[in-house]
Amino acid sequence: MKTGFDHEQYTRLQSEHIQERIQTFGGKLYLELGGKLFDDFHASRVLPGFRPDSKVQMLLQLKDQEEILIVLNADDIEKSKVRGDLGITYDLDTLRLIDAFRGIGLYVGSVVLTRFANQPAAVAFEQRLNAQGIPTYRHYPIAGYPTDIEHIVSDEGFGKNDYVETTRPLVLVTAPGPGSGKMATCLSQLYQENRRGIKAGYAKFETFPIWNLPLKHPVNVAYEAATADLSDVNMIDPYHLDAYGITTVNYNRDIEIFPVLNALFERVWGKSPYRSPTDMGVNMAGMCITDDDICRKAAEMEILRRYYAARCSFLQGHAAKEEAEKILLLMKHLHLSDDLRPVIGAARKRAEETENPALAIELPNGEIVTGKTTGLLGPSAALILNALKKLGGIDKTVHLIPPQVIEPIQELKCRYLGNHNPRLHTDEVLVALSVSAASDPNAARALAMLPQLKNREAHSTVILSAVDDNTFRRLGVNLTCDPSYQSHKLYHR
Repeated sequence: MKTGFDHEQYTRLQSEHIQERIQTFGGKLYLELGGKLFDDFHASRVLPGFRPDSKVQMLLQLKDQEEILIVLNADDIEKSKVRGDLGITYDLDTLRLIDAFRGIGLYVGSVVLTRFANQPAAVAFEQRLNAQGIPTYRHYPIAGYPTDIEHIVSDEGFGKNDYVETTRPLVLVTAPGPGSGKMATCLSQLYQENRRGIKAGYAKFETFPIWNLPLKHPVNVAYEAATADLSDVNMIDPYHLDAYGITTVNYNRDIEIFPVLNALFERVWGKSPYRSPTDMGVNMAGMCITDDDICRKAAEMEILRRYYAARCSFLQGHAAKEEAEKILLLMKHLHLSDDLRPVIGAARKRAEETENPALAIELPNGEIVTGKTTGLLGPSAALILNALKKLGGIDKTVHLIPPQVIEPIQELKCRYLGNHNPRLHTDEVLVALSVSAASDPNAARALAMLPQLKNREAHSTVILSAVDDNTFRRLGVNLTCDPSYQSHKLYHR
């Protein structure tokens, strides 16, 4: 994959800048981590060369000073909000994050449940965490947030929240996804620390929007598409423009909350150290783009993928119709269409020819391979086998998995496990392929091609089963689907 972002330069510049900010405050710093700390696949897709774990690798240099505080919106627990790139709910992702942090030697201090209003699912999750010895704290909805500054910065506002007990000088505040309440948690803690005579500072480490890229740069527009469900809007930072005469980009929620932050700092410090929301940030990503054209094209592709994901989510009942409509407006502004992804047209053409669902994938050399529904295989499984044959230089007539291997699997599914569809899913066909690889050189060669599917573009003419969708995700394939089901049933597994 062509790269347009220098990871090594980013790691060095970002680490230096955070160190400088810590020294500025001197005592205790709450560093809000915007976006995803682990597995930042969005950043790696729109900034080719950015590594999904680059933030973690940088922060490991300060691990003896750090304490992690995970923030989770209680409403998101109640409605079982799902992290799109991993396909798991936010509460389960919180458990995954705790394990991941601990696995690399980082200290997780506690979990904060924001907008807590005794939601049954949130209470149950709190009990689950406490049973595992993980301290939890409750932060409550505040009337007038974020505009009623006098009420917010008072004992009836931030003062009614639980005080989160922390023990280290650098507190990293992170969350499973956007809209979790990280900034409000940081501000609440500054207020609570001040009441206890502790001097603490705040800074924000967020990759998007990139402050020194143009407002309508595709990389920044891709961020709007990714947060369409939150109604986030990129904006010119009016405070920064007024203070310095320099145009920078931020987003509406940070601009809205800035007066609150300023008022809080004035009460804590006597004077605010920041003159704009942009000043709060420590992001150096924009300094490390080495090929703007590559990043632009990658971001445009991401916007189109987000559009199809939003349309499918609406059909599945997971998103509002307005989410896809907003992304469509962003696409029109950048003049984006399905032509950007040749796999869309290829999959639809194959489906029209066969009158059955079909998929298409674009290989590293630009060649497009398709997969159709057969008596033995679903279109997803057929696509993977066809792509592996092409990548391995194996003749398309060769059977990588003998029928005598497939048939017992079908019997197991239908006769003993109660399935009605005898066709093999992607996970089943990969297991069967690995079995064949033990004795068949062609199957072994095909299996060795699997890593080459990573970062490939693919499209399906129907919404895939959770099993197939998850397999493509784990293989690193960038999959989109037409917003329709193969059957007209109301219940789809």
